[in-house]
Amino acid sequence: MKEEAKKKVRKPSIWLALVPVAFMVVSLSISVIKFEADPHIPLFLSTIVAAIIAVKLGHSWADIEKSIFKTIMLSLQAILILMIIGTLMGTWLAGGIVPTMIYYGLDIISPAYYLLAACIICCIVSMAAGNAWSAAGTVGIALMGIGQGLGVPLPMVAGAIVSGVYFGDKMSPLSETTNLAPAVVGIGLFEHIRNMIYTTGPALIIALVLYGLLGIKYFGEGSRVNDVELIQNILTNEFVISPFLLIPPLLIIVILVLKIPAIPGLTIGSIVGALCALFVQGAGVKDVIAAMHTGFTADTGNVITDELLNQGGIENMMSMIALVLIAMSFGGVLEKAQILETIVQALVKKVKRTGSLIATTVVTCFSANAVGCEQYMSIIIPGRMYLSEYKKRGLHPKVLARTLEDAGTMSSPLIPWTTCGVFMLGVLGVSAFEYAPYAFLAWISPIVAIIYAYLNIKIDRISDEEESEELVRRVDKITP
Repeated sequence: MKEEAKKKVRKPSIWLALVPVAFMVVSLSISVIKFEADPHIPLFLSTIVAAIIAVKLGHSWADIEKSIFKTIMLSLQAILILMIIGTLMGTWLAGGIVPTMIYYGLDIISPAYYLLAACIICCIVSMAAGNAWSAAGTVGIALMGIGQGLGVPLPMVAGAIVSGVYFGDKMSPLSETTNLAPAVVGIGLFEHIRNMIYTTGPALIIALVLYGLLGIKYFGEGSRVNDVELIQNILTNEFVISPFLLIPPLLIIVILVLKIPAIPGLTIGSIVGALCALFVQGAGVKDVIAAMHTGFTADTGNVITDELLNQGGIENMMSMIALVLIAMSFGGVLEKAQILETIVQALVKKVKRTGSLIATTVVTCFSANAVGCEQYMSIIIPGRMYLSEYKKRGLHPKVLARTLEDAGTMSSPLIPWTTCGVFMLGVLGVSAFEYAPYAFLAWISPIVAIIYAYLNIKIDRISDEEESEELVRRVDKITP
C-alpha cells in the first residue's frame, strides 16, 4: 500500500508550480502596500494554498508536516539568536552601554559622512566576527541611535548597516555562507574568497561612493545638529556615561573573533549588560528582568531620545519569531511539493548563453530566498540544481559559487519575511520594505555578477587537466 501511495506522488506542472508563488506575491502586495499590514497573514494563506497543491499532487499530510518541521529546524538557531538579541538590547540599554556608544558617536561622526562611516564600520566588524547578525545586533544598534540623533533618515542608516554587515558575511573566512558556497560546488575556501573579490570589490566601492554622496546631500539640506547637544544632555542625566562602558561591545567582537559561537557569545554580552545595569547604573534586579523580558522603557520627555531608548526585550521579538515560523512553513511545503525545482528546470531549458545562465542563477537565488525564506536554501538549492549544468557548459564551479554568494547571500536581507529580513527588522527597527532601496551593496553585487557574465569578465572555464580529473572521478564511481 505504501509503495502504491508513493507511485501516485507526482511533480507539478510549471503552471501549477507558479500558483502558490503568484498567490504569495499578489497577497503580499495587496496586504502590505494597500492595507499597510504585516506579512504574516498573506504568508499563512500562501502556505495553505501550497499545502492544498501538495496534497493534490499526492503527498500525504504526514509527509508535508514532516517537511515543515524539517524546514523549521533550520530556523531554530535564528529564533534563539533573536530572543537573545532581545535580552541583549534590553540589558545594554539598561546598563548604559548603548547610550554611551550613542553619546560618543554623536561627538565623533559628522552627519555628512555618517552613512559612509556606518557602512565601513559594519564591514570591519562583520569581517572580524564573520557574522552579519552579531555585527548588526551590537554596533548596528548603536549606529541606528547615532543616526537618529544626527537626523539621518533611519531607512538610509539601516541600508548602510545591512550593506556593511553582509559584506563581512559574504567575504569573511569565518562566515558560514562563505564556507557553505564552496562546499556545495566542491572547491576550496580561499579559492572562493579570491574569486569573489572581482565582483564584490567594485560593488563595495560603488556602494561607498553612493553613501558618501547621499550623506553630503542630506547634510546640505540640514540635519538636526541642534538636537545633538540636547540628546547628549538627556543621556548624561539619565545614565552614567563612561568610556568603561565601551568595553562590552569590544568584548563581544573579541569573543566572535575567537570563534565562540553566536548563541553563547551574545548570551555573555547580555549578562555583562545586566551586570552594568546593576552595578554601574544602580538598577534593581526587577528592572533588569523587565528590560530583558519586555524591553527597556524610558520617559525622558524628549520624543527623539525616547525612541532611541524604548527597545529590546524577548517579548518584542515574538512577532518576528512568528513570521519566521510561518515563512519557514511555507518554504517547507514548497520544498516537499518540488515547486521551486520545477520552476528552475523550466527556466534552464530556455537558457542558451553563459550570460543568461548566470542571470538565471541570480534570479533563482532571489526566488529561493523569497519562497524558501532562509539564506542557506538560496545557496544549497540553486547550487545543487545548477552545478551539473555549469560543468556541462565548461564553466568552472567557482563561477557558480561566486554567483550563489553575489545573489543568494546578498539578497537574503532584502526580503522582509526571510530569517535575515526578520532579524534586521527586530534589531534595527526598520523593515526591509523601507531599507532595501538603500542597501546598495545587496543590489549592486548581483548586478555586477550579471554584467561580468554578459561581458565574459572573469568567467573561468574548466581546464583540460580539471576535466580529466572529473572524468577519472566519474569512472571511479562507476567501477566496482
